[in-house]
Amino acid sequence: MKYSAIAIDGPAGSGKSTVAKSIARTIGFTYIDTGAMYRAITLKALELNISDLGDEKNYEFINDTRLDFIDGKMHMDGRDVSKEIRSEEVVKHVSLVSSLLYVREALVREQRNLAKRANVIMDGRDIGTNVLTDADLKIYLTAKVEVRAYRRYLELKDAGSTMTLDDVINDVIRRDTYDSTRKHNPLRKAEDAIEIDTSSLTIEEISQMIINLFKELKHE
Repeated sequence: MKYSAIAIDGPAGSGKSTVAKSIARTIGFTYIDTGAMYRAITLKALELNISDLGDEKNYEFINDTRLDFIDGKMHMDGRDVSKEIRSEEVVKHVSLVSSLLYVREALVREQRNLAKRANVIMDGRDIGTNVLTDADLKIYLTAKVEVRAYRRYLELKDAGSTMTLDDVINDVIRRDTYDSTRKHNPLRKAEDAIEIDTSSLTIEEISQMIINLFKELKHE
């Protein structure tokens, strides 16, 4: 059976995860938050007190790590880590960890396997360009830096972070630079992706736009 897939890419704070979750609920697709998977691995590396997070040899633990999405929440080794992966410390280091080839190859294999088992909507930074190059629909979400930073600031605040808005703005700019210039599968818009600026749109508006685009494709 050939399953359908929607790929959503974009920088931090563009609304990818929230929009993808909304669409998944509406059309009954399985939502795969690839960013949460990278954050979970970052969390485990921190919990293992790995001193050099930039050394690929330190990530063999991935082979013995179980990642699951249960009711839209990230579970690692049977434990709900959906709040912990949003912590300030994880956010600070996830770009470095996710830039490592060993980590990316391991998680991309898992992401592709998930797409073979169900209709999925998957969001991240290289879904349309690398993970699901044959996705039925590819979307690239973007927004002004200030808007994206404010969204991230609210997320971090809910997670108990003490970062100021200025701190978050600087962190978003840093992550944009890191993600778009990393050696392996950098953040970029796929040639056949449809770009949507979410700066002044509600989640409902963005979600409906993407659902309509998907329905149009399926009725061509």
